[in-house]
Amino acid sequence: MRVTITLACTECGERNYTSSKNKRKHPDRLEFRKYCPRCNAHKVHRETK
Repeated sequence: MRVTITLACTECGERNYTSSKNKRKHPDRLEFRKYCPRCNAHKVHRETK
């Protein structure tokens, strides 16, 4: 039931990270505060398709 997801920066839109999640436990989109190399700062990264 685990699927691979891509995390994109909410500021610049660059897709920086990949991760996996359990769709049964977390059906909504995940958000993490991670480092964005393009913005050169920690920004919120949201799950994309």
